[in-house]
Order: sequence, then C-alpha cells, then structure tokens
Amino acid sequence: MAIHQTIEERVSDLENAIRELVYLQHKNEMQINQLTHEMKELKDEMLVFKDEMRVFKDEMKDFKDEMKTFKDEMREENRSMNKRWGEISNKLGTLVEDIVAPAIDPMIEKYFGMEPVETSIHVRKKKGDLRGEFDAIAVCEDRVFLFEVKASPRKAYITEFLEVQIPRFKALFPEHREKHLYPVFAALRMEQPLVDFCTESGIYAMAYREWDYMDILNFEAIRGKGGE
Repeated sequence: MAIHQTIEERVSDLENAIRELVYLQHKNEMQINQLTHEMKELKDEMLVFKDEMRVFKDEMKDFKDEMKTFKDEMREENRSMNKRWGEISNKLGTLVEDIVAPAIDPMIEKYFGMEPVETSIHVRKKKGDLRGEFDAIAVCEDRVFLFEVKASPRKAYITEFLEVQIPRFKALFPEHREKHLYPVFAALRMEQPLVDFCTESGIYAMAYREWDYMDILNFEAIRGKGGE
C-alpha cells in the first residue's frame, strides 16, 4: 500500500513537472514570437527611416544646388551692376565719388591695418605760382595715401602721376613730408601690363577685381620688391 502511494506521488510529481515544462516551453515560444515580431517591426521602421533619410538627403542636395545657383546668379548680377554703375559714373564724371572714395578707408584698413584720420576727394591747393588738384588723399598718423583716378588708364597717365603729381603733392603739402607716401593709381579696370608697370614704378594699382569689388591688384608684388 505504501509502495503504491509512493508510485502515485512520483507519477503525480512527474506529471506536474511535465506540465510545468510544457508551460515554460509555451511561454518561451510566445516570448520568442513576440521578440521576433518586435524585431520585424523595428526592421520595418528602420527601413522606413532609411528611406526618409534618403529623401531628406536628396532634398538637401537639391536645396544646396539651388543655393549655389542662386549665389552664382547673385554674384553675376553683382558684377553686372558694378560694371553698369562704373559705366554710368564714368559718363557722369563721378568715378571718384561713386566708385573709388567708398573703397579707400576699407582698403587701407584691410592692407595696412590702420584707419585714416582724414579722407578727402577733389583736393585743390595753391602755393604761390604752384597749383595742384588731387583726386583723393587719405591721411593716417604716420602715412599718407595719394590717389590718382582715371576712367581709361594708360601708361602715360601713370608716368605723369609718378613724375608730376607726386612731386607736386610733396611741394604743396610740406606738412606731410615726414609721413611715408603711398601712391595709388585707381581705375575701373586695369590690364595686367599696366598693373606690372605700376609695380615697377612703386605705385599701388587699384581697380575692380573681376567686377566684384575694388581692390589693390599688386599689393603682394610691391611687397615682394621691398615696398612697405
């Protein structure tokens, strides 16, 4: 009787163990299925996200291309406007006021690291029998910049500036004798041979750089010759 009861108990324990094992297996299968389902959903979401990022990347590329086109168009328009404005100023005889004068102070600050204390255009002066008229003068603490402006630059004008205007300026403005003189020959456009001639003469050449902005075209070249 005791043996029979013991067998029944063991059988019952075995049945319980089997049921628990089946339950755990079923539970694991459900968890695995759930995890598989979640992984599939995550994979699908990642595919959607990847597609969205690809679309976004394409849109950003299109936007970048559009901005580049817009920038190029604005740059070309700026060049065209500068050229037309220069032509109008040339016809009206206001080249100094409209084109050169606004660029003087920024140019001196950019290349020489100083701010003029006085900038004047169309300066006339008489001393005895000597008379002089100068397109623009910019005075700094220890330097003075003398500008000669021509609508159509020529070698003869540069030579006259060097041999006539500069000595005349020195004679008419003895108060600047102790200052270092920087001669600047300015025009709307200047071909390279004239720029080279300015360099050889120790004169800074100032003109539009590709119709973008007024700039010194031979700054490094003069510095390379030992100019200040």
